[in-house]
Amino acid sequence: MHVKLYRQLLNMIKNINYLFVTFFGLGTIRFFPGTITSLITTVILYSCFYIINLSNIIILFFLLSIFCYSFYAVSYYIKDNENKDPKEVVIDEFIGQAIPIYLYEIAHNIQKDPQESILFYFYIFILFRFFDIKKPFPINFFDKKFKNSFGVMFDDVLAGFYVSLTLIIFMVIKSKFL
Repeated sequence: MHVKLYRQLLNMIKNINYLFVTFFGLGTIRFFPGTITSLITTVILYSCFYIINLSNIIILFFLLSIFCYSFYAVSYYIKDNENKDPKEVVIDEFIGQAIPIYLYEIAHNIQKDPQESILFYFYIFILFRFFDIKKPFPINFFDKKFKNSFGVMFDDVLAGFYVSLTLIIFMVIKSKFL
């Protein structure tokens, strides 16, 4: 009886992790699963900030919870997998895309024009996809050297920070010269 219950529990955990790491199946989409996940993430966060009007703290709590659980879920998912960074694992795209959006929102913690924010969300989306696909140094280092949940997650985290840095540089140049 206990063995059967234990197997059911393990199967349930496996299914939950699969849904989590594939972002509810988006990672199984045949074409561009990472790009689609990044786009859906952008829409979700825009909705949280501008339509539902959740506080920054609540959104941060959810993002940090997802980030922390991601390490366990990805590790559990890839432990018996030959490919240590399978394309169906897209929770890392969610985290990487969420970082510059959240930083943009807290950096502009004043009343913003939602249409202007749509434009910045679009820039953030394009820049994140660029850095995630091209993987400039040190993103490529972490992508190649760490074949575990840390490597899967951290290259996208760095891509998210590259986006933030790029936007900061752009805003500084714009304020000085335009």
